[in-house]
Amino acid sequence: MTNNSTSFPRLAPPIGGFQEIDGRRVFVHRSGSGGPAVVFLPGAGAVGLDYFGVQQGVSQFTTAVVYDRGGTGYSDPLPLPRTAAAVATELRELLRAQHIAAPYLLVAHSLGGFSAHRFAQLYPQDVAGLVWLDAFHRDWDDFMPPAAGLAAVERMAPDREQLERMRPALREMSAELLADYPEHIRQALIDAKASDAWTHVGIAERTKLAALATELRAGPNIPDVPVVALTVVGTDPAQQALTSERTLQEMHAGHTRMDAALVSAVSHGEQRILSDTVHHRLCFDRPDAVVQAIRDVIDRARPQVDRAHP
Repeated sequence: MTNNSTSFPRLAPPIGGFQEIDGRRVFVHRSGSGGPAVVFLPGAGAVGLDYFGVQQGVSQFTTAVVYDRGGTGYSDPLPLPRTAAAVATELRELLRAQHIAAPYLLVAHSLGGFSAHRFAQLYPQDVAGLVWLDAFHRDWDDFMPPAAGLAAVERMAPDREQLERMRPALREMSAELLADYPEHIRQALIDAKASDAWTHVGIAERTKLAALATELRAGPNIPDVPVVALTVVGTDPAQQALTSERTLQEMHAGHTRMDAALVSAVSHGEQRILSDTVHHRLCFDRPDAVVQAIRDVIDRARPQVDRAHP
């Protein structure tokens, strides 16, 4: 385990608050009302408030929850990386402590896919549906070329020195992505994302991806609930600079097949392919597609939820 140092200065969130879980604080922000509640599971190096824009759209028709996994974002520090089971258990405790009724619609982006799948393995009765936002999958290595396997993804992650050089560009990217956010949220996030603490966390969370996939393979497939997978096949210029054209094409083809297999494993699954955005920009470039996918899964899940919870 990488030790996520507690020596960094603590940052105060610009919105939302904290829930105490096992004697530590977990950041959470909820809006809207009704059910099933929608819960966003962030990617590595991302935080709950990165999904604030889509949360606002979803809160128009149901409860929408963003949060920071323990050890990340505004939540209290913890050694990283953590097991998918630890993250899933923490999330269930958080939702119960906040009196947010199950079952939930889990919206998983990138690394959040591992946590969402583990949550569904441990608490299948608490899952009403899934929206997969270009998320990791336990069978990743079965679909991807060797150059893009999970072990390779771990090795390709930038180290502290590289991130230090990239910091001005990353700050500029954050400012552009968050341009439409309320100013007090936008500026706080830009500053926090440029901090040593959050940079450190982003590096730590990108390790042990293969171990997380192994953890998930020991359990069952996702439950038979409605699923929409948004598969992103736009080309990221940064990735293009590091990866051959052939490997990128193989990755897009593999990713498309992987998500197709995911949605075909359930009775009501649908894949939607997006070519006009890239992985980390999905919720900023296409909030309309994300909110529509969530609305559609809720519409499909509600009759089942109503029958199970009359």
